Amino acid sequence: MQENKHKAGFVNIVGNPNAGKSTLMNALMGEKLSIVTPKAQTTRHRIMGILNGDDYQIVYSDTPGVLDPKYKLQEGMMKAVGSALTDADLILLVIDSADKHEMHAPTLEKIKKIKIPVFVILNKYDLVGNDGVNVLFDQWTETLPQAKIFPVSALEKIHTRELLDQIVRMLPESPPYFPKDDISDRTMRFFVSEIIREKIFTTYDKEIPYASEVLIEEYLEEPDIVRISALILVERESQKRIVIGHQGGPLKRVGTQARKDMESFIGKKVFLKTHVKVDENWRQDERKLRNFGYWE
Repeated sequence: MQENKHKAGFVNIVGNPNAGKSTLMNALMGEKLSIVTPKAQTTRHRIMGILNGDDYQIVYSDTPGVLDPKYKLQEGMMKAVGSALTDADLILLVIDSADKHEMHAPTLEKIKKIKIPVFVILNKYDLVGNDGVNVLFDQWTETLPQAKIFPVSALEKIHTRELLDQIVRMLPESPPYFPKDDISDRTMRFFVSEIIREKIFTTYDKEIPYASEVLIEEYLEEPDIVRISALILVERESQKRIVIGHQGGPLKRVGTQARKDMESFIGKKVFLKTHVKVDENWRQDERKLRNFGYWE
């Protein structure tokens, strides 16, 4: 009896901000790797998730939501999206079924021209009902006739198993690209910084989440505890006062919530220390952005 050949490939996830790309990757992975908040532009980096089965390996890339960049940070974010449209075996184009905004036109035009297979994922389809899904199905069949279309709800995990099966079927025959026990190419320092950034997005309003960056100054792993020191950068003194808040209350909440998620993710007790510093216009400084992992 002939053995099943091993399959492996790169599956890149793109879409508008708030389409639910990160939620979809987490659902497909069965583990939370990408941070998720209700605010647009939460994802800043291209985050890799590696899913291993007995005879396959899927290397997902969750990219920032596509937009027209307004400052250097966003320019760096869009560089990640551009490369995602050229170095994949399969593109997942994620659409928010309940969002009336059109797909980012320049990105859609690029997708129309690429030779890479495309799946259009009609995410949050449970919010629009069968009639709404049928309308979207017809629209996207006309827009991208070469694509396969899948209604799913990533949050509720509806039809995500079926989608995973179809992704595996599209993979080329190949040995694994990464060791079978890897789940990402990112370091633990990266993931704990993202956890803190997620809590900043869910704790503060207006410009604070977008003007903030998190740097891990110390990550010290001991037998029974991990000691982490994190620096939160903002652009103005007024933002620093808001982040710290009255008697340090908001910053303490960020730290407490982040520490609990870190302990679940790492599997150890965590001692987390945070402090806030002003670094004016860091979002416009290309040298600093490179140091922070943007403009790679």
